[in-house]
Amino acid sequence: MTRTPTLNDVATRAGVSYATADRVVNARGGVAEKSRTKVEEAVAQLGYVRNVAAANLSQKRVYRFGFVLPVGENAFFNHMRHIIRQRAATFPARQVELQIFDVEAFDITALVGQLRALRSEGYDGLAVVGIDDPAVSKEISDLQSDGVAVVTLVSGVSHAAAVGYVGVDNVAAGRTAGRLIGMAHAAGYGVVQIILGALTLRDHAERLAGAQAVLAQDFPHVHVLPPIEGLDQDPLVENLLHRHLTENPEISAIYGLGAGNGGIFRTMAARRPVAPHPFCVVHELTPDARHAVETGLVDAVIDQQPEQEVDRALDMMRQAADRLPLRDNPPITPAIYLRDNLPAAPSLPPDERPHHDRLLRHPLPPAF
Repeated sequence: MTRTPTLNDVATRAGVSYATADRVVNARGGVAEKSRTKVEEAVAQLGYVRNVAAANLSQKRVYRFGFVLPVGENAFFNHMRHIIRQRAATFPARQVELQIFDVEAFDITALVGQLRALRSEGYDGLAVVGIDDPAVSKEISDLQSDGVAVVTLVSGVSHAAAVGYVGVDNVAAGRTAGRLIGMAHAAGYGVVQIILGALTLRDHAERLAGAQAVLAQDFPHVHVLPPIEGLDQDPLVENLLHRHLTENPEISAIYGLGAGNGGIFRTMAARRPVAPHPFCVVHELTPDARHAVETGLVDAVIDQQPEQEVDRALDMMRQAADRLPLRDNPPITPAIYLRDNLPAAPSLPPDERPHHDRLLRHPLPPAF
């Protein structure tokens, strides 16, 4: 039986001390280039595999991971914060530290400034909900160059040297919503109003493209109106959607592909007694979205399963920080929920519990 090579074997083969070999394989620096090359050659020749657990124990390592999330009315990201806090409570403080950094939604300057500030804070990994902008890409690439493992979360960033992306295939999610809308119209004529946060978010742009593509290809009798940009703000979405429904009474379907869903729910509730009910699809099974499905305001919810996203992001940051090969990370398969297959409601903290009175009894705003 072949013996597994040890770090002592590496040091002997390279002709250096154990301490030098240890510094090289654990990337702690302070080693001459000639010695480093000898150790790396010995590692390759012997097939030595670094024992991450032993190295961490000897160094008393504490992993420092951060999540950079948009702050605002977005119930999905508020729920994600709750999940991250839950995960943090399960880690011994001596092993893993988790921190959440709030950045104003859609604010490129604020996101760039936050990422730049984190470069000198000693984080092993960051999971970032990105904005698709060259300045953001540059900061992510600079963090990677500094040895910080960056994972883009929920929304990817073009041309950024990130470790990887964690989330759903947003084009496929948009196509799924488009197909549900097309099927709801059968062979009849329809008009669809799509509501997004902003096209600077790659996930929103990709969902929009997916929905538009499948409707144009397979349901040409369904007309898609120009999208509404609601900046994920409930009051803005409510006012804009009310205006568009007033101006376009033929609207037969609504697709809310971002946040701001509270504005959709309020508008639908206020119109229900006096107007036809458009087929409605939204994203994320938040408590308020669940209530909207239960009460018939919404027909389908596409959920990207944030628990999986947080766990995968943590796993990917840990692998990258340990300089291990990354495991396969296929896109998360979103769940499609209707009134008939809603899962059991989770136990929630007070700040995440449904606000049905606020969402469904709000007076309809005047048309613009």
